[in-house]
Amino acid sequence: MIRRQFAATLLLLALLVPYAAFGQQPGAQQPAPDPNDPVVRIRDEGMNRSQVMQTLSYLSDVIGPRLTASPNAKRANEWTRDKLTSWGLQNGHLEAWGPFGRGWTLKRFSAQIVEPQDIPLIAYPKAWSPGIKVMTAVAPADPKSKKKVAAPAPPPGSVVTGDVIYLDAKTEADLDKYKGQLKGKIVLISPTVEVKALFEAPGTRRDERNLLALANANPPGPGGGFGGGGGGRGAGGANLTPQERQQQLFQQSVFTAKRMNMLVDEGAVVLVDVSPRGTGGTIFVQSATAAQPVPKSLEEMRTLTRLSVYDPKAEAKMIPQMTVSAEQYNRMMRMIQQGEKVKMTVDLQVEYQDQDNMGYNTIAEIPGSDLKDEIVMLGGHMDSWHSGTGATDNGAGVSVAMEAVRIIQALGLKPRRTIRIALWTGEEQGLLGSRAYVAQHFGKVEGGPGGGGGGGGFGGGGSGNNTPVKLTTLAEYEKFSGYFNLDNGTGKIRGVYLQGNKGVRELFSQWLMPFRDLGASTITISNTGGTDHQSFDGIGLPGFQFIQDEIEYDTRTHHSNQDVFDRIQADDMKQAATIMAAFVYQTAMRDEKLPRKPAPGR
Repeated sequence: MIRRQFAATLLLLALLVPYAAFGQQPGAQQPAPDPNDPVVRIRDEGMNRSQVMQTLSYLSDVIGPRLTASPNAKRANEWTRDKLTSWGLQNGHLEAWGPFGRGWTLKRFSAQIVEPQDIPLIAYPKAWSPGIKVMTAVAPADPKSKKKVAAPAPPPGSVVTGDVIYLDAKTEADLDKYKGQLKGKIVLISPTVEVKALFEAPGTRRDERNLLALANANPPGPGGGFGGGGGGRGAGGANLTPQERQQQLFQQSVFTAKRMNMLVDEGAVVLVDVSPRGTGGTIFVQSATAAQPVPKSLEEMRTLTRLSVYDPKAEAKMIPQMTVSAEQYNRMMRMIQQGEKVKMTVDLQVEYQDQDNMGYNTIAEIPGSDLKDEIVMLGGHMDSWHSGTGATDNGAGVSVAMEAVRIIQALGLKPRRTIRIALWTGEEQGLLGSRAYVAQHFGKVEGGPGGGGGGGGFGGGGSGNNTPVKLTTLAEYEKFSGYFNLDNGTGKIRGVYLQGNKGVRELFSQWLMPFRDLGASTITISNTGGTDHQSFDGIGLPGFQFIQDEIEYDTRTHHSNQDVFDRIQADDMKQAATIMAAFVYQTAMRDEKLPRKPAPGR
């Protein structure tokens, strides 16, 4: 590895030094760009007349958080469809997928310590958490009244005050000590977290060392596509055998299921945990947890179907849940350890939506010409979590994709292939919207490890079965050229992940050349996972995610209450939209479709 990187560094210097020397020669001039070149025009429009920030502001500031199946998600579907149509795109419509389950909206929330002193808390409820329902006593009918009818029952209240206790349990035996003690209690379930000083800035950009490592990466192993690989993160799991790791997972699953069932059955009124990362008021918060069936064996753990929190039946198997900032959670824990009797008041009102259990993707097109039956796609996921406004995850990617097609349309460029933009929902729950779209339009893979079911099972362990892989394709499969995705925050594009597709390396390198001065030049054979290009890549279609600068994505904004418009980098957004537009347009103009790597099941 050291020799390889050293050789690559010498090669990089050999390439760069002549250009640097040439640039220093007296009188040397670079040829002026052709103003009629479509890529030059795309760059001029994207960098000098961008609308990307106006688009993102409406999506994040006005519409706000867009939890899958919520009213805000549907509003975003409809607004993006109408906006794209107003720019001149055609066939703007919503495509349903699902059924998904119920929507969820936060109506009102506050939390604070009220004894031994008042401490307002930085906290946020978990998505799909039930609200607090405190029944109010009904006044008896007035015996003197001629109408012997009791007054109607008032709606339940949403405010509860209770003692705060720490459920200090790491084993099933520990849980037994708390039986009969949880009714009416507000229960802390996390240990304290260490809050470290930030000696390094939370915002970063990729440096030359990082980009060189990407460029030198080995080709990915077999697999890729749905799921994106990924290893276990369990504590102490690095030195375990696969069998030991499975046993550890089973024990953790049993304990977690028993703890949650105990909280529900014993009548705890609120569950409180700590933000797993983030300091200074940044809270990372996602979905609530429902009490699951307790598996009796490792095999049963693999096959049990989890009760989804967006299934209406899950409401009876949950209690209200919230996440508190690290510093305040730690203070509560220390107060309890010092013997203080802590009381908390929580006001939590939510609304479930059960009228429409489908999710929706927004679709619109720029029609092609001589190759109009062939398709080039671009997009990003529009759904978000709920504590911020979904600006970096992934209003940024949505706005960049929308800006890319606006640029092409505004310039009057006439692509040969049809350019189709797709704005997905359900990504945060497992790429659900894009998976459904790919299955409906292009095809699907069945079989393989675990039967190809795409997740499921208690703890996600898979069934262990290994059936033959089978790829079933539809008519549009052979007419598809490529899909380009953006979903790593606000950072500018630095290059492209090839997903193991060696056939596009030279082509993409050429397409990046006009943007080297904007910092985009790296091509890596590597896979990257966790977003919607995998739905295409998983059935052998060219699907790509751009390499982006990190900025504050993992340290501050990803799935947090700081995922807001103010953390967006405007110049990076303009650059990303410009490069995406150029890639999409050039894909649409080639004589041939993009090269493909071998498809699974063929």
